[in-house]
Amino acid sequence: MDKQRAIEERSVVPACSIAEDSGLVSVKLEMPGVAKEGIELKIEGNSLAVEGRREEPPQKGVYLVRERKAGSYQKAFTLDETIDRDKVEAELVDGILSIKLHIKEAAKPRRIAIG
Repeated sequence: MDKQRAIEERSVVPACSIAEDSGLVSVKLEMPGVAKEGIELKIEGNSLAVEGRREEPPQKGVYLVRERKAGSYQKAFTLDETIDRDKVEAELVDGILSIKLHIKEAAKPRRIAIG
């Protein structure tokens, strides 16, 4: 692979935000230009890995300016034992990948009645 192609093929770490509310951890990642078919989510052990690929279709003619390039997105998160690995949801809307991680019932805070 030549140097120019290596620069164009570099991997990008997507910007993200993470919030917790009512037993749900919400992760949002910016992945503009990536089709949902081009995204892979994997949970292995305590790791959640997100990978995606943005393709740039061939252009006829000569570029005058070329700031958009094909490339891949990669991000990994460490999950603690409170996350229910069987209740993970993901949705891609307008270039934002939203991942919902549910907290196990046993790990949620609970009130104890005083008798």
